[in-house]
Amino acid sequence: MDATNRALAELRIALVGVPNCGKTALFNRLTGSRQKVANYPGVTVERKEGHCRDGNGRRCVVLDLPGAYSLVPTTLDEAITRDVVLGRVHGEPAADVIVCVADATHMPLSLRLVLDLKRLGQPMIVALNRSDLAKKRGFRLDVARLSAALGVPVIETVAIASGGADALLAALAAFQARDPLAVPAAGDAVAPGALAAPDRADTERTQRLVPQILAEAGYREPLRSRAAARADAILMHPVAGMLVLGVVLFLVFQAVFSWAEVPMDLITAGVDATGQALVTLLPDNALRSLLVEGIIAGVGSVLVFLPQILILFFFILVLEDSGYLPRAAYLLDRLMGGVGLSGRAFIPLLSSFACAIPGIMAARTIPSARDRMATIMIAPLMTCSARLPVYALLIGAFIPATSVGPFNLQGLVLFALYFAGVISALGVAWVIKHLLTHRSYRPLMLELPDFQWPDLRSLMVGLWERARIFITRVGGIILSLMIVLWFLASYPAPPPDATGPAIEYSFAGVLGNALHTVFAPIGFNWQISIALVPGLAAREVAVGALGTVYAMSATGAALESALLPVIASSWSLATGLSLLAWYIFAPQCLSTLAIVKRETQSWRYPLIMAGYLFVLAYLASFITYRVTLALTA
Repeated sequence: MDATNRALAELRIALVGVPNCGKTALFNRLTGSRQKVANYPGVTVERKEGHCRDGNGRRCVVLDLPGAYSLVPTTLDEAITRDVVLGRVHGEPAADVIVCVADATHMPLSLRLVLDLKRLGQPMIVALNRSDLAKKRGFRLDVARLSAALGVPVIETVAIASGGADALLAALAAFQARDPLAVPAAGDAVAPGALAAPDRADTERTQRLVPQILAEAGYREPLRSRAAARADAILMHPVAGMLVLGVVLFLVFQAVFSWAEVPMDLITAGVDATGQALVTLLPDNALRSLLVEGIIAGVGSVLVFLPQILILFFFILVLEDSGYLPRAAYLLDRLMGGVGLSGRAFIPLLSSFACAIPGIMAARTIPSARDRMATIMIAPLMTCSARLPVYALLIGAFIPATSVGPFNLQGLVLFALYFAGVISALGVAWVIKHLLTHRSYRPLMLELPDFQWPDLRSLMVGLWERARIFITRVGGIILSLMIVLWFLASYPAPPPDATGPAIEYSFAGVLGNALHTVFAPIGFNWQISIALVPGLAAREVAVGALGTVYAMSATGAALESALLPVIASSWSLATGLSLLAWYIFAPQCLSTLAIVKRETQSWRYPLIMAGYLFVLAYLASFITYRVTLALTA
């Protein structure tokens, strides 16, 4: 390949950096991709790929690799980064240039990784990210002198600002893509033997080099602000910090109900109006039944909970971006260590409040295999967002919207349900510790990021992604299941002498009555028993399934009513509370079990997970149902 063609060939760029350096934000800036930007280690556990154009207009492939402190891995995500950098990933060529993203406000930590990468001898650029923030806070660093000391180009970037990556794109324009004939075959290291585990002398030499290089570059750190020090003294205090955390979580769950009321009413009105319009326009046939009683009743009853899910994620994203969540992890480390969990488990478990799948994947950041397995097994007990539609429906039906002092009673119940999930997870972890692993406590070592105002762009992207995922699920899997459920609930037609609702004679009615034998001791009727089946695919589908079943089994005025007043009038309080207890432990959706199988490389653990969750759910529902019956008799 001649020099001209080589200069115009596609350039492969690997973004490497320690956690919290702003690497993923820089990836977003370069490629325009909508990736979640978090403020703690572990959120980026797989490499992501995007495309951009450098200063010459050449097409570049950008790889966003997992955060790593070193190329000698102690976690699975660091191993992924090492293998991609060295060209050891099967079917993927090595990068033409490494961009090591360094946090300009935490240079000593970032520089250790820079020196590790420099040992490889590959083309490299150091991107000093958050350079504007470093200058504002009083950090001092001569970029030209740092570049001379390292022997590689060093440029400044501001990943969250428009044009903040222009200097990097200009620097990339100077690099030529490798000749494909010279690129090592996939699976071979770029420099065989170049990356050996450092011995004590290597480590000591790197430790000496870091301050020497920073001194040559004129690096100076400002004194930490008194406000930040005072905030940390409160937020990480063993007593005051726990109180603050409890108050924060409590207010979040209050807001989920209080703020969502108006948009939920608007969505409900829109769904009802759509259904009524179709009833008016279409003749009374199977198509109208499918559209109104199947799709509109099913999907609409799930879509109405989108405002509550977005409010919950708004607070989670704000707490992430502000720098508070790593402090909460540090605060809870001793408590988690007491039940046999690593302090690093806090981040995966927190992710599981959104969905157990990313939480289970984030457990890769835990070095110990036993700690990682314990975290995976209890992640489903965190109350994922798919439970929220079920909780909201049942709380709205059976818990009055009254005030308890300055608080909303429904919000109090929601907080209690989330709290029950956390306590259950800690209890299961304690059992795993004492019966299986006998693990001793090891303190968490975690670098705390600076406090900062959440980035509005990242916040909006995160909320849009959550809305898109939820609506995609509504329009994909939930819509498909509602159509299948409508068919099962509509056919076969009832006999001419039938006296009950048509659904009782359908396939769904037969299945529901069969399952009712199993679930009758915990107060579930045949309609609930039917709804649990599609709920195995995704928990929120259970609400849509109930909407479909009750739309087809109700008669008279109930057909024109929303789902909430129907179940409020037809279920007992004991049944409603029993179903709430069931969903604290409800067996996982099939997608989560599939991820557990992929992460553990065995069917043993997903089967154990599904089994123990079913047993816990049944026992909790049985106790709740019987106790409520006794108290209300």
